[in-house]
Amino acid sequence: MSSMDIHEVLEHLPHRYPFLLVDRVLTCEPGKSIEAIKNVTINEPFFQGHFPHHPVMPGVLIMEALAQAAGILSFKTMGTKPDENSVFYFVGIDNARFKKPVTAGDQLHLHIEIMRQMRGIWKFKAEAKVDGEVVAEAELMCAKRDIV
Repeated sequence: MSSMDIHEVLEHLPHRYPFLLVDRVLTCEPGKSIEAIKNVTINEPFFQGHFPHHPVMPGVLIMEALAQAAGILSFKTMGTKPDENSVFYFVGIDNARFKKPVTAGDQLHLHIEIMRQMRGIWKFKAEAKVDGEVVAEAELMCAKRDIV
């Protein structure tokens, strides 16, 4: 199991500001699981409108943070890095649940486990926690597509 700083995260994800939602990987066991963090600050661009007097991280962005961590796990499992000729897309989100709002100052702990991988489609069990409490969970499905 290995950790990754932001520089290694940038090598394993094509996302960039303002859409990079993984700050650090705490542990990664290719073929099995990953644990990463997203530090949620008041400087996030989405807080300007969601909501100005009570900033809450949109649930869809929590799902995206989980998917980005899953992407890192996929690339580490395949032993490759993203390139400009292909992209991973969401193809399904099942059993999504949002249990508690995420606000400025929270640190999201993202935990992803590979459930299965078949014919280029990956399925993951995903869970986001703040202070040890589950704030969101889902089963995510992603697929690699060539764009050339």
